[in-house]
Amino acid sequence: MRLAVCAEMVFTDLPFVERVKRIHEAGFDVEIWDSRGKDLQALKATGAVFSSMTGYSAGSLVDPDTADDVVRTAEALIPTALELGVSRMVVHPGELVDGRAARPVYRSTGRMWATGARTLERLGRLGERHGVTFCLENLNTILDHPGIPLARAKDTLALVEAAAHPHARMMLDLYHAQLGEGNLIELVRSALPYIGEIQVADVPGRCEPGTGEINYGAVARALADAGYEGTVGMEAWAKDDSTAALDAFRAAFSVYAEEKP
Repeated sequence: MRLAVCAEMVFTDLPFVERVKRIHEAGFDVEIWDSRGKDLQALKATGAVFSSMTGYSAGSLVDPDTADDVVRTAEALIPTALELGVSRMVVHPGELVDGRAARPVYRSTGRMWATGARTLERLGRLGERHGVTFCLENLNTILDHPGIPLARAKDTLALVEAAAHPHARMMLDLYHAQLGEGNLIELVRSALPYIGEIQVADVPGRCEPGTGEINYGAVARALADAGYEGTVGMEAWAKDDSTAALDAFRAAFSVYAEEKP
C-alpha cells in the first residue's frame, strides 16, 4: 500500500506549497482538492507524488440537466492532472459548493441512477484516452453533505459497477462510510474489485486515525489480507499537531506488517 496525505487539511498555518513539501519530506504522496489558482510549477518543484485531485468543477453526475458540465469541466482539468502526474481525479454524485449541495435533493429516482451510470461511463472513456482514472467518492449526508443524492458507499459502488469501465473507479472514503453505514471491513471487501483509492479519517471529528471510534488497525489488516496494494489517503484534520497526525496515520497502516511473521 502507498500512503498519501491531503495537503488541504494539515499544516494549515503554512502556505500551501510548504504543506506539500512537509508531506513529501515525511515520505507520503500528496492529495489536493481544487487545483485552480494553485502554483503548479511550485508544486512540481517540491518533487512530491500527487495521488489525486478534484476532477470536475461544475455540474452533477446524476442530474440530466448538468451532467454534461461534469464531463466538460473534467476534460478541462485533465491537462493539470497530467502536468502534476495525478493518476486519479475525484468526482462526486452531486455538485458541491463549499462542501454543500448546490441543489439539495433528498429522494433519488431511476433517472438519476441511469444518468449517473452513463455519465460515469463517459468519464471512464475520457480517462482512458488521457491515461487517468476518475474515482467516484461516497459522502455522508448525515453531517457533512446533506442533500447529495446517491452518496452512500453502496450507491456509489453500484454506480461504478454499472458504469463497468476500468477508468471509472470508486474513491472509498471510510470516514463518510462510518457515519452513514458502518460495517467497514465488509464494505472494503465487497468494494475491493472496484476501488481506485481509499480515504480515511476518524469518527467523530474527522481527525487522524486513533482519535475516534474506528479500529484502523483492523481495517489495515483486512486490506493486507485481501491483497490491496493501492493508495490509502488520509483526508483528515490534525487533532493537535500535524506531524503527530502523520505519524499516527503511518502507524495505523503499518501495524499489520508488524504482526505478520
